[in-house]
Amino acid sequence: MNRIEKTFAALRENQKKAFVPYIMAGDGGLETLVDRLALLEKFGATAVEVGVPFSDPVADGPTIQRAGLRALANGTTLRGIIQEIEKARKVVSIPIILMTYLNPIYSYGIAEFVRDIRNAGVDGCIIPDLPIEEEKIIVPELEAAEVELIRLVTLTTPLERIKTISSRGKGFLYTVTVKGITGVRNEYDAELTNFLKSVKEVSKIPVMAGFGISSKEQIQEISKYSDGVIVGSKIVDLFEQNLLSEMEDLMSVSKQKSNV
Repeated sequence: MNRIEKTFAALRENQKKAFVPYIMAGDGGLETLVDRLALLEKFGATAVEVGVPFSDPVADGPTIQRAGLRALANGTTLRGIIQEIEKARKVVSIPIILMTYLNPIYSYGIAEFVRDIRNAGVDGCIIPDLPIEEEKIIVPELEAAEVELIRLVTLTTPLERIKTISSRGKGFLYTVTVKGITGVRNEYDAELTNFLKSVKEVSKIPVMAGFGISSKEQIQEISKYSDGVIVGSKIVDLFEQNLLSEMEDLMSVSKQKSNV
C-alpha cells in the first residue's frame, strides 16, 4: 500500500471523510510551496493536489487559469516544482498528488519524470488529458515506481466505462461534479446525487468529488454521497487574498466524524 491507500484506509476505519485541497505551484512564488503544503496539513488536509502551471489548461476554470499564468510569470517549471516537493517531504507527511498535463511530462521525459517524482515523494498523478486507451505510455513506469495514477470520471461517463476506470486504480476515483471546467459554483446539477450514488456502487476504490465545491455546506452535502471532496478554486482564491483563517474554518469540516 502506498501513502494514498494507507490514508484512505485510516479514514474508513475512523469513519471520516477526506478533504483534498488543490494549490497551484508557483502562484505567489515557488518558494512558498513548502510552507503552503505544511500549512494545509496543519489545517487538516487529507492529501494535497499540487497543480503544474500549463499554457493550455483545458480542464481549468478562470481562477486556476489565472493562478497558472501568475505561476508561469514567476518562472515556475515542472523540475522546480519537483525539487520543492522533495524539500517539503522533510516536514509534510500527508500524500502529495501532482496534477499535470501530458505535454510537460513529454518535454521532461517520461522515464525521468517518473523517477524524479518518486524520489521527491510524490504519491500520485492526475493527468486530465490522458484517456485510459493511451495509459500504456506511462502507467507501467508509474506502477513500477508505486505512484498512483488518479483517474477521472464525469457526469457524462457511461456506467460501464466508470466500472472499467475504477477497476484500474488503487488510490481514489476523481469524480467531476459538473459538466464543464473548474470554478466556484453556488449550485449543482440535479442529477449529481444519483450520479455519485451510482459511482459509489460500482467503484472498487474511494470516490472523491471535485470541481466547483466552495462552501462548508456543499462539502457536507456532497460528502454524504462520496468519500470526500477536492476543493481547488476556493483554496487558490483564499491563498491569493491571504485569508488563512477563513481557509482553516473551511477545512475544519475534515476533522468532523462522519455518520454516513
